[in-house]
Amino acid sequence: MTTLRHLVCGTAFLSLALFSGRAAVAQAQSAPDGVTQGAPTEEKPDPLKRQPSDKEKFAQQKALRQELKGVYKKWLDEDVRWIITDQEMQAFKHLSNDEERDSFIEQFWLRRNPNPESPDNEYRDEHYRRIAYANERFAAGKPGWKTDRGHIYIAYGKPDSIDSHPSGGNYQRPMEEGGGNTSTYPFETWHYRYIQGVGDNIDIEFVDTCMCGDYHMTIDRSEKDALKYVPGAGATMYEQMGQADKKDRFSGGGLEQLGAGPMSTMNQSKQFDRLNTFAKLQAAPEIKFKDLESYMVTSKVLTGPPFLFDVRTDYVKVTNETILIPVTLQIRNKDITFQNKDGVATGTVNILGRVTNLNKRPIQTFEETVTVQVPSELLGRTQNNASVYWKALPLRPGLYKVDIVIKDVNNPDHIGRWQRSVNVPKYDDDRLATSSLILADQMERVPSKEIGAGNFVIGNTRIRPRVSSGGTQPVIFHRNQNLNFWMQVYNLGIDEQSKKNDATIEYQVTNLANNQTILETQEQTSKTNPNSDQVTLERSMPLTSLEPGKYQITIKVNDGISKQQIAESAPFVVD
Repeated sequence: MTTLRHLVCGTAFLSLALFSGRAAVAQAQSAPDGVTQGAPTEEKPDPLKRQPSDKEKFAQQKALRQELKGVYKKWLDEDVRWIITDQEMQAFKHLSNDEERDSFIEQFWLRRNPNPESPDNEYRDEHYRRIAYANERFAAGKPGWKTDRGHIYIAYGKPDSIDSHPSGGNYQRPMEEGGGNTSTYPFETWHYRYIQGVGDNIDIEFVDTCMCGDYHMTIDRSEKDALKYVPGAGATMYEQMGQADKKDRFSGGGLEQLGAGPMSTMNQSKQFDRLNTFAKLQAAPEIKFKDLESYMVTSKVLTGPPFLFDVRTDYVKVTNETILIPVTLQIRNKDITFQNKDGVATGTVNILGRVTNLNKRPIQTFEETVTVQVPSELLGRTQNNASVYWKALPLRPGLYKVDIVIKDVNNPDHIGRWQRSVNVPKYDDDRLATSSLILADQMERVPSKEIGAGNFVIGNTRIRPRVSSGGTQPVIFHRNQNLNFWMQVYNLGIDEQSKKNDATIEYQVTNLANNQTILETQEQTSKTNPNSDQVTLERSMPLTSLEPGKYQITIKVNDGISKQQIAESAPFVVD
């Protein structure tokens, strides 16, 4: 809208200039004799239609920079320096008067307001609170907002955890930094579980090499090593063993000078990832699918046919204060618009999701593009197939609202929207509890390097949940499939003397047509995982022997130590 307003104002200015030119000509023609009236005039090119020279362009840009001063320059250079996008900055610099600038600033904050209909702007209030905190906490011979720590705090908020070494000193390197002991400058590592537009599990390192309190963000983790340039000091593990030379750290031209160690090869392969993350952190936070966001923050009416999709949410405990919420989207091929090219049918879906709290403040945002490709001759046979998208959201216990909007890229009017409240449970230490009982069509162990990361991965298991139609119907399995089910049990009692648990896990499958139990078995946690207060239950059951119909699986936990019981059940259909 700002660009359009600028164009309109520019057009008005052009019209005014043309009108003034015509008025001047008319006045000259009506002047007294002997001046210009009746005198032949020479046709000259219209200066407004002539392209300005490079020198004139430079003069115009210089005049524009001089005009942008005072409160507007302060607003651009200080207030919103870390959150304004490049496109917005260029648009603001090209506005021609203060009225347009005031309107731009109003729209700037309105675009970021989580609740546009409210007179209060929570985003703006939080932004200026962060600036005040940065100035108080991170000042180092310059205002705190100008420092690297102030920049990251203002743009992305408080980190989930901080590993602080304010005095530096003795430091035992982790293996990924080469191992061995050294001495460091003061440094901090900020950890974010998730940053929208950047990624999951982001570590940002700040180093104070001047010992003056001015911590700067660095890609090179060896920069905190105070002995890096001291011969024979602060050797890595391989250097101590004589398998590497310290001077090799400074050859190769890599991003980091960590030195050889047991995980050197892995560090080399991650250099581009670190550079990419660093670049994303320097950019202003922004929403990729701005057109889909409008369906979240307003009551915009869908003009085309609704884009139907199904969503499932589950709960998995990470800590008492952090619960993982796997969100699974299922989109059927028959609801996607495909385009055929070179014998391949391609469908593309944009996904935008947002989690807000009770105060309508955004907590997390996720966005993804899902592409489905099918050989053109097989498209008709795959109409009943479905594509599944998965996103794991770490949240604190409490009540949230989840909004998800999807768009069929090949049919822009084909928009789907899903809204639900999600009550994230709180797991108390003294109460027996479980995660969601997940029924899955795929379940397998993952390699050690993929544990806890990747799509559909929970812990050391890749588990793809089966999603029901409409979110209310039982999930459907075919007789030639296995029924995979997964659940975790938390807070088992531990015997003070034996240091072991003593719980009985009972599995039961019931035919809901006649309430007949067709499978019943049990196991003892003392024989499978005896010393833990948490167990993971993973089982697969062939469905070949079951007749088509509706069934229910129930898992009962009877804790012999705490004398507590709990049960979870889930229906399913065999066709």
